Amino acid sequence: MHDLRHAVRLLVRTPFVSTVAVLTLALGIGANAAIYSLFDQILVRPLPVAEPDRLVNVVTPGPKPGSTSSGAAGGIEAILSYPMYRDLEAAGAESIDLAAHRSTGANLTFAGNTVSGQVMLVSGSYFRVLGLSPALGRLLDSSDDDAIGAHLVAVLAYDYWQAQLGGDPGVVGESILVNGVPLTVVGVAPRGFTGTTLGVRPRGFVPITMRGELSPWFDGFDDRTSHWVYAFGRLRPGVTLEQARTVLDGVYRPIVREVEAPLIPPVDDATRAAFLEKSIVLEPGSRGQSLVHAEASTPLTLLLVITGVVLLIACTNIANLLLARGAARSTEMVVRLSLGASRSRIAAQLLTESLVLAALGGVAGLLVAQWTLALVASILPSEVVSLLRLELGASVVVFTAAVALGTGLLSGLAPALHGTRTELATALRTGAVHHTGGRRSARFRTTLVTGQVALAMMLLVTAGLFLRSLINVTRVELGVRTENIVSFTLSPELNGYAPEERRALFREVEDALAALPGVTHVVGAVVPLLADTRWSANIAIEGVETQAPLFVLFNRVGPGFFRALDVPLVAGREFTEADDLGAPRIAIVNETFARTFGLGRDAIGTRIAIGATPRPDVEIVGIVQDAKYSAVKEDVPPLFFTPYRQDPEVGSLTFYVRTAHDPAEVVRAIALGAGYLPARRAAAVQPVMALRE
Repeated sequence: MHDLRHAVRLLVRTPFVSTVAVLTLALGIGANAAIYSLFDQILVRPLPVAEPDRLVNVVTPGPKPGSTSSGAAGGIEAILSYPMYRDLEAAGAESIDLAAHRSTGANLTFAGNTVSGQVMLVSGSYFRVLGLSPALGRLLDSSDDDAIGAHLVAVLAYDYWQAQLGGDPGVVGESILVNGVPLTVVGVAPRGFTGTTLGVRPRGFVPITMRGELSPWFDGFDDRTSHWVYAFGRLRPGVTLEQARTVLDGVYRPIVREVEAPLIPPVDDATRAAFLEKSIVLEPGSRGQSLVHAEASTPLTLLLVITGVVLLIACTNIANLLLARGAARSTEMVVRLSLGASRSRIAAQLLTESLVLAALGGVAGLLVAQWTLALVASILPSEVVSLLRLELGASVVVFTAAVALGTGLLSGLAPALHGTRTELATALRTGAVHHTGGRRSARFRTTLVTGQVALAMMLLVTAGLFLRSLINVTRVELGVRTENIVSFTLSPELNGYAPEERRALFREVEDALAALPGVTHVVGAVVPLLADTRWSANIAIEGVETQAPLFVLFNRVGPGFFRALDVPLVAGREFTEADDLGAPRIAIVNETFARTFGLGRDAIGTRIAIGATPRPDVEIVGIVQDAKYSAVKEDVPPLFFTPYRQDPEVGSLTFYVRTAHDPAEVVRAIALGAGYLPARRAAAVQPVMALRE
């Protein structure tokens, strides 16, 4: 306690040095705490479930001929067919308890209020495997998914129940419309549980066997070549991960070879051989299943390392300050040593002073961390912010305390040791009031300064490389002109609209948007641009021979799409209003498509077959310049485009509105929506986003 009081008095007597030291540490510790908050949420923190370390994720690497539909929970290596999942669930019951899930877009309507979002389609074993208990009512169980489309029940997410329904306990037993389907609410999920997929915050949980009811186009429950289910499990007591994998693999491999191999479409010999050699892989699943884990690992780790370097620079800076202050206190040290004080006693006093500085820096660092997270929240898109808790939790406070303690020891240890190495006899003989420890101390201070400069240079080089990467990204030629464009999505299919109603709605919206002041172009696309969304189709090209089916990415777009986005035509023509139902089926391809399949300018007039169509009946009428499809950093793939108006089943459409005025005015008009959408239709409008360069 005496050392603590002495340290505080010394800090008060030297306010300038103390203030500089505290602010320096606050910046270093605060930056580390803020980044660790994100690092912990995304890459470290386990699911809020019972014994998360017993959870494992099911992965099936290898080719998956047929149809694949992956989502935010993982890539195609992580998905199974529904029949395969049921086979594994039954066969592995003695060693591992399996569960399945898949997120899907949904409009939820309760008491006349509709919100858009996602629901999680889950097996009846989902909540049991996670070891969860309901906040209200009951959770789904195995009796809720024992038959396809038979159980019209739902469990609400706790956050949705609180935010949209006011935490009304009377909601159990009431009916909620999910994509136009009335479901009975049987319970509310526990507080703090937001599903098993980071990046998806479902508003409710519905039996996976209800997918066909919520998405009328879906018909993949019995198809072993349709891969779309994610699976995870809980190891039974006493069962190791390898033992469970052996059990599941003993079921999986024979089914692949004997049942599924005859069902897959024609593929080349190498793909078929790889398919026959597929095996089950089990991975630790304590954090759930999410693409975010892999995508965020490298940048977050890099950020944590960078902020660690910043903290090291702060430590060397503080060490230099303390050494400089120690030089001015050399007479004090000499007198204390001459009076019999031990080196350890004086070192403890000096360490206490640095620890007090670190403690103050840690407290101030929490404020810096909170401000940093607030800055991050202001920069990130609102949909990303809603998926994270940008706040300082208990783990972050503990981390900050540990970092502050380590910082205090690191920055104070060297000055404490050097401050007690004064040669007493030399000091008394020379009367060196400002003795600094001689050459050894000078060399040490020089080493600290050199280290600080080296760390700063490393940080500057890293920042420069990062800045260069950002500049390179901004210079990537997208192939489309994005300034003054507003984009939003309508999904009337999720509200139960029939195909003819959807078509009428899309026309009505196009006409209403075109009438807004300043709007120059209004076009729609089924696949949103640069949204990490990919649609592919099996095609055959007239005159092009291949050993295996061609799976090519595509989009369905409206008339004038390429003109609106300023994508030049290389040859042929654009889609027009006449390219509607009943008109000859046509397509436009990009330059990469024409080049990849050896068509060149001769692509015009070539016919292609799409899907299961037995003969080529879609004529290529145009070639457009290459433009980015799903991601900025990806190479432009071979693409073909068809008129969305020639597809009677389009359920959702992303609109692109180009305006000559401020896009914010169009955003406000769309958000209001009442000027051109009936109340029921306005419920289908998804969040609006302005796109600008």
